[in-house]
Amino acid sequence: MESQWGDGGSVDLDDTRLEKLSPEPLLTRDYETRPSLVYERLRHAHGPVAPVDLLGVPAWLVLGYRESLQVLQDNDGFPKGLENWRARSEGRVPADWPLGPSLEVNHILIQGGPGYRPLRAAWDVALKPFQDPRHPQAKRLKSAVTAYADDLITLVGQGGRTGLADLSAQFSRPLPLMVASHLLGFPGSQGDNALMDMWRVLDAGPDAEAALERLLATLAELAAGKLQKPGDDFPSYLLAAYPDLSLDHLARELFMLLGMTSDHVGILISNTVVEVISGEGSVRASLSAGMVRETMNRVVMRKPPLVNFVPRFAAQDTPLGNYTIRAGDPVWVSPGAAHADPLFADHVASGTTISTRAHLSWGAGPRQCPSRELASTVAAAGVGRLFERFDHLDLALPADQLPWRSSPFMRGLRSLPVRYELASAPVRPAAGDPAPGVAEEVLPDRSARQRSSLWRYLTGLIRGGR
Repeated sequence: MESQWGDGGSVDLDDTRLEKLSPEPLLTRDYETRPSLVYERLRHAHGPVAPVDLLGVPAWLVLGYRESLQVLQDNDGFPKGLENWRARSEGRVPADWPLGPSLEVNHILIQGGPGYRPLRAAWDVALKPFQDPRHPQAKRLKSAVTAYADDLITLVGQGGRTGLADLSAQFSRPLPLMVASHLLGFPGSQGDNALMDMWRVLDAGPDAEAALERLLATLAELAAGKLQKPGDDFPSYLLAAYPDLSLDHLARELFMLLGMTSDHVGILISNTVVEVISGEGSVRASLSAGMVRETMNRVVMRKPPLVNFVPRFAAQDTPLGNYTIRAGDPVWVSPGAAHADPLFADHVASGTTISTRAHLSWGAGPRQCPSRELASTVAAAGVGRLFERFDHLDLALPADQLPWRSSPFMRGLRSLPVRYELASAPVRPAAGDPAPGVAEEVLPDRSARQRSSLWRYLTGLIRGGR
């Protein structure tokens, strides 16, 4: 197909319909290793909006920053909700489509229609105790992150005060898992298997559907328990704010929270660690000065954990980029591509410790991620504790040789191998930091931990590395 971008000519692409195109597959080996090159090739061929093939299903991928904002801020023109997907309603989406299990779970990030607003209002109420730093629950959460981080770092130290570790497997991924169990009020170590199934669903592998069934059953069981005996946790707060929420619906909302506080936060932690370790002295200095959030903002500009948002759908025929998006067409906004758009990237200052807040990593407009402050707090606290507990951290591989894994939604490191040296003694938080009673509330009992599949796995990593 001739392009008006590759040779400077002009060809009318406006009337080309998505179903009549033969778009190139997006999720290829090239995309996994160097997605930026794929974005640039698509941008060169099509401009700011490109047709792509997502595992056998055609869709529009939004590459331009300006066009991404247009879609994200126009909730009426580009609503969410799979009921708006024309190809799906016409039976043209395969029943075994690998992305189906994730998108069919109709939670707050996917739901459209009139039910969204009251649900979002309930989410905001339920999350406020954890996101408002003045609230006791927010203080307990931060103390919990520190305590869990200390446990994981101490476990790494069982392999020696100096040595090699995989900070992705041994810290970045398990830390938000443990925090999610705290948020959801899982009893004992019950949350471990749930979060492992969450990873399987997000990776969209062959076992994603079975993992989703197990996960939703576990979450429904948890929801039923909270209905009978509410606690100081997110499910109980959400039920209080939205009393008519069914247990099935509550399980779907907990599914969403698990996804955002597990894989997303884990990737953000790993990417920030790499930024600090491999960066110039000013990066480490800014971290020492307490500017973890600024470092994280720079990271999500260049390597956003969530590389593709869940789809929206054109409400009517709408010009976007060099195409007309037909009513019911799926539109996927790519923050990774938008941040690399020269019209945006060329105006972002480099070499400064103060980063822009104009990134799209948490979305934009009325449907911006409701848990963005929570996720940022967990990641910042985890990264900060890591660099307090280690005297030295260095990459065990060159930064450009670190192995990446890509899913249709997320992109993160498969592993983060480091050489470490622990500090001689843990730096204790200031005396006034922990919330009252937090020591008793944060950590599960030791017998539960010994039965934990997560803890057995992490202990096995230490023993296997000896």
